Amino acid sequence: MSKQDNGGRAFPVDSVVERDEKGHLHGFEISSGGMTLRDYFAAKAMASVSLALEPSEQSLIASAAYAQADAMLRAREAS
Repeated sequence: MSKQDNGGRAFPVDSVVERDEKGHLHGFEISSGGMTLRDYFAAKAMASVSLALEPSEQSLIASAAYAQADAMLRAREAS
């Protein structure tokens, strides 16, 4: 899996629009930027690991978390 295939945005929202009592549209756009689904999965994977580790160990944990996130994205595509 390439870094380009990141699963898209974790919490996509493009706009919020409401109508007033006269039926006029009022709304605003919300940026759909932010973390990708891959980033979200990796963060969830890291949550189960204590971060009270040496910096070199944290680096290994972060790499493993992204590997797990990639596996989660592959499983998501397969279903």
